[in-house]
Amino acid sequence: MPVTASHGDFGFDMNPSDRAKFEEVWKVHQNADWPGDLGSNEGQLMTLDTVIGGCLTYFCQEHDLDEQRVEILRDCLSELEGVVEDVSEPPSEYFHRLKFLGTTLLQDYS
Repeated sequence: MPVTASHGDFGFDMNPSDRAKFEEVWKVHQNADWPGDLGSNEGQLMTLDTVIGGCLTYFCQEHDLDEQRVEILRDCLSELEGVVEDVSEPPSEYFHRLKFLGTTLLQDYS
Protein backbone atom coordinates (compact mmCIF):
# COMPACT_ATOMS: atom_id res chain seq x y z
CA MET A 1 0.00 0.00 0.00
CA PRO A 2 1.47 3.39 -0.94
CA VAL A 3 2.50 5.71 1.83
CA THR A 4 0.67 9.04 1.94
CA ALA A 5 3.12 11.59 0.65
CA SER A 6 3.92 15.16 1.46
CA HIS A 7 3.41 17.88 -1.15
CA GLY A 8 5.57 17.28 -4.21
CA ASP A 9 6.26 13.67 -3.33
CA PHE A 10 4.67 10.88 -5.34
CA GLY A 11 4.03 8.63 -2.35
CA PHE A 12 5.66 5.53 -3.72
CA ASP A 13 7.02 2.90 -1.47
CA MET A 14 10.27 2.95 -3.48
CA ASN A 15 13.82 4.02 -2.88
CA PRO A 16 14.75 7.69 -3.40
CA SER A 17 16.73 6.97 -6.57
CA ASP A 18 13.80 5.22 -8.25
CA ARG A 19 11.40 7.92 -7.07
CA ALA A 20 13.65 10.63 -8.52
CA LYS A 21 13.78 8.75 -11.84
CA PHE A 22 9.99 8.45 -11.92
CA GLU A 23 9.53 12.15 -11.17
CA GLU A 24 12.07 13.11 -13.84
CA VAL A 25 10.46 10.92 -16.50
CA TRP A 26 6.97 12.17 -15.54
CA LYS A 27 8.06 15.80 -15.99
CA VAL A 28 9.62 15.00 -19.38
CA HIS A 29 6.46 13.20 -20.46
CA GLN A 30 4.19 16.04 -19.38
CA ASN A 31 6.20 18.47 -21.50
CA ALA A 32 6.57 16.19 -24.52
CA ASP A 33 4.86 16.96 -27.80
CA TRP A 34 2.48 14.43 -29.28
CA PRO A 35 4.48 12.29 -31.71
CA GLY A 36 3.67 12.25 -35.40
CA ASP A 37 3.71 9.45 -37.97
CA LEU A 38 1.63 7.02 -35.93
CA GLY A 39 -0.28 5.66 -38.89
CA SER A 40 -3.48 3.73 -38.40
CA ASN A 41 -2.81 3.24 -34.66
CA GLU A 42 -2.98 6.95 -33.82
CA GLY A 43 -6.55 6.89 -32.49
CA GLN A 44 -5.93 3.89 -30.27
CA LEU A 45 -2.64 5.34 -29.02
CA MET A 46 -4.29 8.67 -28.28
CA THR A 47 -6.95 6.92 -26.20
CA LEU A 48 -4.36 4.86 -24.32
CA ASP A 49 -2.25 7.97 -23.67
CA THR A 50 -5.29 9.82 -22.33
CA VAL A 51 -6.37 7.02 -20.00
CA ILE A 52 -2.89 6.10 -18.73
CA GLY A 53 -1.99 9.78 -18.33
CA GLY A 54 -5.24 10.30 -16.43
CA CYS A 55 -4.37 7.50 -14.00
CA LEU A 56 -0.89 8.95 -13.49
CA THR A 57 -2.27 12.45 -12.92
CA TYR A 58 -4.87 11.13 -10.48
CA PHE A 59 -2.20 9.28 -8.54
CA CYS A 60 0.06 12.33 -8.39
CA GLN A 61 -2.81 14.40 -6.98
CA GLU A 62 -4.37 11.82 -4.64
CA HIS A 63 -1.27 9.72 -3.82
CA ASP A 64 -3.28 6.56 -4.36
CA LEU A 65 -5.20 4.62 -7.00
CA ASP A 66 -8.50 2.90 -6.34
CA GLU A 67 -9.01 -0.67 -7.49
CA GLN A 68 -10.91 0.40 -10.62
CA ARG A 69 -8.06 2.66 -11.78
CA VAL A 70 -5.50 -0.05 -11.07
CA GLU A 71 -7.42 -2.46 -13.32
CA ILE A 72 -7.88 0.17 -16.03
CA LEU A 73 -4.17 0.98 -15.92
CA ARG A 74 -3.24 -2.72 -16.16
CA ASP A 75 -5.54 -3.24 -19.13
CA CYS A 76 -4.28 -0.14 -20.95
CA LEU A 77 -0.63 -1.06 -20.41
CA SER A 78 -1.31 -4.54 -21.76
CA GLU A 79 -2.99 -3.06 -24.83
CA LEU A 80 -0.19 -0.50 -25.26
CA GLU A 81 2.37 -3.31 -25.26
CA GLY A 82 0.81 -4.83 -28.35
CA VAL A 83 0.29 -1.58 -30.24
CA VAL A 84 3.62 0.12 -29.56
CA GLU A 85 5.50 -2.67 -31.35
CA ASP A 86 4.12 -1.30 -34.62
CA VAL A 87 5.30 2.27 -33.94
CA SER A 88 8.59 3.38 -35.47
CA GLU A 89 11.36 5.32 -33.75
CA PRO A 90 11.38 8.09 -32.50
CA PRO A 91 7.58 8.19 -31.88
CA SER A 92 7.86 4.94 -29.93
CA GLU A 93 10.04 6.73 -27.34
CA TYR A 94 6.95 8.64 -26.21
CA PHE A 95 5.03 5.42 -25.60
CA HIS A 96 7.95 3.55 -24.01
CA ARG A 97 8.17 6.43 -21.53
CA LEU A 98 4.41 6.19 -20.88
CA LYS A 99 4.74 2.43 -20.37
CA PHE A 100 7.64 2.93 -17.92
CA LEU A 101 5.57 5.38 -15.87
CA GLY A 102 2.51 3.15 -15.73
CA THR A 103 4.48 0.00 -15.00
CA THR A 104 6.46 1.72 -12.26
CA LEU A 105 3.27 2.97 -10.66
CA LEU A 106 1.68 -0.49 -10.72
CA GLN A 107 4.61 -2.01 -8.80
CA ASP A 108 2.95 -0.74 -5.62
CA TYR A 109 -0.32 -2.46 -6.56
CA SER A 110 0.75 -6.00 -7.40
